[in-house]
Amino acid sequence: MPGKTELPVFGTIQAELGEDHVLTVTLDRPDKLNAFNQQMLDDFAALWRYASLEDAVHVVVLRAAGERAFCTGVDVVEGIDRQDNPFQDTDPGTSLSPKLNRCWKPLVCAVHGMAAGGALYWLNEADIIIASDDATFFDPHTTYGMVAALEPIGLVRRIPIGEVLRMVLLGNDERMSARRAHEIGFVSEVVERDRLWARAHELAALIAAKPPAAVQGSIKAVWESLDAGRSQALATGLAYTQIGNPVGTAQVDRAAHKGRRYEVR
Repeated sequence: MPGKTELPVFGTIQAELGEDHVLTVTLDRPDKLNAFNQQMLDDFAALWRYASLEDAVHVVVLRAAGERAFCTGVDVVEGIDRQDNPFQDTDPGTSLSPKLNRCWKPLVCAVHGMAAGGALYWLNEADIIIASDDATFFDPHTTYGMVAALEPIGLVRRIPIGEVLRMVLLGNDERMSARRAHEIGFVSEVVERDRLWARAHELAALIAAKPPAAVQGSIKAVWESLDAGRSQALATGLAYTQIGNPVGTAQVDRAAHKGRRYEVR
């Protein structure tokens, strides 16, 4: 599909842009339980840059290869590049997270198996998370004598703080089930494993069919509000409607939407 930018060549992920404007990204280190190494950090930095600049990309779906895991965090065998000077060190989430890379294309995550530790970098910034019924969520940091801070700080903006602290403090001794994640609003839908990828794509395609300026402006307004006071967030949100709504109005024929079917969740 022609566009402004060329899809990069990746070493640890697969990426395919469909005619429906859905960019499907698959973590592809199943033998390592899709743990991220430095190459994956570099791949995602390039991916978010591409997705942000390429107008043909309307939605990103993130899923994972293999049977056992979505992602188990950092690859502790290979490790990642770290600076000797701690004041020069950076958070791995800087590369993995779409919003930190100013990519306002919607992110739909399809989670199966284990989602542990650093996997939360993606989930914390996802716009929609669906999970298969075998998915489990946990953070092993404290079990291994490590401070759990970066991932839980992102997670506490999505779910009750008590649930975050329970995950942090119990470490490897407990895993949150897909059912529990749904109960507390972490995931919005639980499906059978063999339906996971198809359902994620179905949701993404529905979003991708909407005017992209309206979708991206909405995402930007909502996420930026988390870092602002109420009055500031509302003022910024008003500016985004003034920018984006005239564009969206020009792209949509309201009469064509009359009588359309919809599903009730």
